[in-house]
Amino acid sequence: MTRSQELAREYFRGLEQAYRVNGGGESWDNLSAAAQGAREEDLAALTALYPDAPESLLELLRLVDGTYYRKYPKGEVCCLFLGSDMEEYPYYLLSARQMIDTRDQFAEWADYLIHREFGDSVDEAVTRDLEGLHWLHFSDCVNNGGTSQLFIDFSPSPTGKKGQIVRYLHDPDELAVIADSFDGYLQMLMENEYDFINEDSVL
Repeated sequence: MTRSQELAREYFRGLEQAYRVNGGGESWDNLSAAAQGAREEDLAALTALYPDAPESLLELLRLVDGTYYRKYPKGEVCCLFLGSDMEEYPYYLLSARQMIDTRDQFAEWADYLIHREFGDSVDEAVTRDLEGLHWLHFSDCVNNGGTSQLFIDFSPSPTGKKGQIVRYLHDPDELAVIADSFDGYLQMLMENEYDFINEDSVL
């Protein structure tokens, strides 16, 4: 097992502990009872589109194939799984299939951000090349993604880093780089002690 895979499993164990400490043991037990890992054919389809998909993300998907109104054979799962640099916005993990199905959606409506048309706040590490945009949408925030979404950016600007994590925020619209890599992103959430999990968010 690689270090990235170990990191994903360490993150998963820590998330369970955060749920239980904050009174969400029943919610976690429901997740454990219903959720399944991603099918290998879905992971293969995802990596065909994103050959540089990080091992830590793929390992998370092998543990749980999405928590965003995800219908499994044993029941539906709607469970907060991730965070960002903004404590007030917990996020869901999309399934491998949802990541595939939403791959072009951001470019279809957010061209004004990439082109900096309205003076919106966009990190200079984010490209200005809309046609070359290659982002993996892996997470939506708690309000169905309308306020914030998370992406792995495989097409950064010359000042960015391939694989950096970009957080989209609505009103005021913003694109911010919050980590240099998906591994670094998970480490940030762990170092912040899963602060997106609390008694209100897990019940």
